[in-house]
Amino acid sequence: MLLLQKIKSMEIIRSTEEIKRISQSLQRQNKSIGFVPTMGALHEGHLTLVRRSVKENTVTIVSIFVNPIQFNNPEDLEKYPQQQEQDFALLKQENVDYVFVPDEAEMYPEGKPSEQYDFGLLDKVLEGAFRPGHFNGVAIVVRRLFDIVQPQKAYFGEKDFQQLKIIQSLVKQLNMPVSIIPVPIVRETDGLAMSSRNLRLTPEHRKTASLIYETLQESTQLFGKKTIAEIKEFVVSAINTNPLFEVEYFEIVNADTLETIRHHNDAENCLGAIAVFAGKIRLIDNICYTNK
Repeated sequence: MLLLQKIKSMEIIRSTEEIKRISQSLQRQNKSIGFVPTMGALHEGHLTLVRRSVKENTVTIVSIFVNPIQFNNPEDLEKYPQQQEQDFALLKQENVDYVFVPDEAEMYPEGKPSEQYDFGLLDKVLEGAFRPGHFNGVAIVVRRLFDIVQPQKAYFGEKDFQQLKIIQSLVKQLNMPVSIIPVPIVRETDGLAMSSRNLRLTPEHRKTASLIYETLQESTQLFGKKTIAEIKEFVVSAINTNPLFEVEYFEIVNADTLETIRHHNDAENCLGAIAVFAGKIRLIDNICYTNK
């Protein structure tokens, strides 16, 4: 006889005051709160974070909020995919307890926030060099979400590796009582890193987008055998040779500090980080390098 998994009831909360009240009540009951902040358009990558939280905490809260202040390109914000009813169905299936879905007025009742954070080099390289102000917008919304939800643990994917480092720095700077849990990249069967932006790829771009990860994988075989400059040239050339794609940047950095390295043994942990335009859609990915 098949036993079906019992699906919990799930509440959708749109008020910051209401989710604060719920969180405070849970804490009085000594219940652990796991939190997964998202911008919706959920895919298996998000659900992997959710499953970790459900497994490791008494209660899981997921937020869905498309944060306008972290978008540099107004068109990107306007076209960001939104599918709330589908998201709610997925989250209910995963036994999420609460979904926090604020609007902009709930998150920023005083209007556009003006606070500024100093992350040193972390927000000035890679994505930060091409998307000025992006990480400050991320830091603002994450801090507010943490203040509202008050989780013990929060889960972030390693696809957005630089974002992860920024949030870890934010929590350390502000001495916030939350543990940041990194979760490995989840990929499609052909290797493409899962992203909500994948929904916007044309069929032609989607069919060949596996080239990005395939090239990164090939580059790991060169690490320690070729110079860093040669590896970078190989990756950029291999992707740009396909007319459907254009590399915006590819850097090999110290995975702890995000400083660019010049030699393979400059850092114990090295990371290759890339941004590629597939038509008008911008995709990011990364891969770890180990010295052999």
